[in-house]
Amino acid sequence: MAAPPHPWLKPAVLVGGLYPLVSLALQFAQGTLGANPIERVLNQTGLLALIFLVASLACTPLKVVSGWTWPIRLRKLLGLQGFAYASLHFLTYAVLDQGLAFGVILEDIAKRPFITVGFLALVLLVPLAVTSTNRMVRRMGFPAWQRLHRLAYVAASLGVVHFIWRVKKDLTEPLIYGGVLLLLFAIRVAEALRKRRARSAAPVSVT
Repeated sequence: MAAPPHPWLKPAVLVGGLYPLVSLALQFAQGTLGANPIERVLNQTGLLALIFLVASLACTPLKVVSGWTWPIRLRKLLGLQGFAYASLHFLTYAVLDQGLAFGVILEDIAKRPFITVGFLALVLLVPLAVTSTNRMVRRMGFPAWQRLHRLAYVAASLGVVHFIWRVKKDLTEPLIYGGVLLLLFAIRVAEALRKRRARSAAPVSVT
């Protein structure tokens, strides 16, 4: 079997995804993250989670628009990196910011809307990460697996809402991510409608 083209893609994306984490860890250890290092880590890990999640959702629309197949090979890796940063974002809040004060954490999740939607986005990502392996695809069957993984759009949308409610004033950046997400969803819907029309127009063979 021939090797897939661009064998360097996955290692490059993996290293590129780890670089911000290593940089944050070094800056945190050296005390160079500014006056509020915990807030800086929270902001950076949350933003990275959204970036990688949106990037994973862009893989299929990019294939639809361009005809390239290589983005599909990166979809799972990008999604898992998004989940990893989302988990780090929550752990930074729970461990460093709140000191594992579970009562306070649960109260925040219940009463502070931007934390509620952020936590819900993380919860939705958990089954997607757990079922990301080829073995789980075979076990669930591709149609069921595909339906489950459509939750990624819901999780990303909640991530955008979390971002909007977090920044409150300058909404430019979160609205850009929201616009990109809306465009990706529109491409997916248009492609699904095109396939449906193609199936409807296909001649029915008579035996």
